[in-house]
Amino acid sequence: MHPLVEGVLSGDRRSLARAISVVDNKEPDSYSILSQVFYKTGKAKTVGFTGAGGAGKSSLIESLVPEFKKLGHRVAVLAVDPTSPITGGAILGDRIRMRSTMDDQSVFMRSIASRGATGGISRSVRNIIRILDAAGFTLIIVESVGAGQLEVQISAVVDVTAVVFSPQTGDNIQAIKAGLTEVGDLYIINKGDLEGSSTLFNSITDFVGDTPRKPTVMKASAKKGDGIKELAEHIEKLLLIKGENYRDREKRMLKLELKDIILAMLEDKVSSTLMKDNECQEYIEKIAKKEMDPYIAAKGLAAKLLM
Repeated sequence: MHPLVEGVLSGDRRSLARAISVVDNKEPDSYSILSQVFYKTGKAKTVGFTGAGGAGKSSLIESLVPEFKKLGHRVAVLAVDPTSPITGGAILGDRIRMRSTMDDQSVFMRSIASRGATGGISRSVRNIIRILDAAGFTLIIVESVGAGQLEVQISAVVDVTAVVFSPQTGDNIQAIKAGLTEVGDLYIINKGDLEGSSTLFNSITDFVGDTPRKPTVMKASAKKGDGIKELAEHIEKLLLIKGENYRDREKRMLKLELKDIILAMLEDKVSSTLMKDNECQEYIEKIAKKEMDPYIAAKGLAAKLLM
């Protein structure tokens, strides 16, 4: 067994942090770690929090963590932060905002960079969830980067998706029209004590109330603590309901993951071929001289790759 996997399974936090870094950075040992960890997973429950920047996702999660602990969970938080244009790593904004969570030694928190991934979710999120699962965390919270209308992919990697809104954010209704009605199991009006929260609550209820899933809309205030206990208990209830159809949902999620892995492998192969293949360079010369159009060239190269 890989030494890092042994450390993860024994509860060593340093090994856990290092294993996540290896997988997130796609280092040579990543596939060995994931292969060994995979067979130790399947017990953790996952909740994803999504929504536009400024909705208060970090504050809401921070206030929910103690309530989830009271419900008997061992909690881990995975925050997908924007990517630094200089280092390519996470900007770590969420780790700064969730100070009490960071200081709680019973809770594991990690920020990872979105790396420009579509939907605010990097490709490594699924695998990091598996590592945390194998480490014994029973509830894994995923906060997606505040990308507004592009955040719908989070529902493909978690059991329950919570969409967070704030009465201070002016484009909430546009965001919910653009696709978030299709992914949310729960819609939360954070900062529910502020003016305009009731109007927003009613508007969102009207938008999602007639959908086949009939998701719940709730108000809470992370700052004042209002509605936080009730929110945690409702999320726990949703997790139990989702657990009844776990196998069917797991198969759908695995199908999406398998598709992502295959496409990533094909993308790597195509990129490598385009960089090294002499025939590709010949096609480019012909296209530049108007001796061949790009579509004919692409068909030729695609046929070669799929042989």
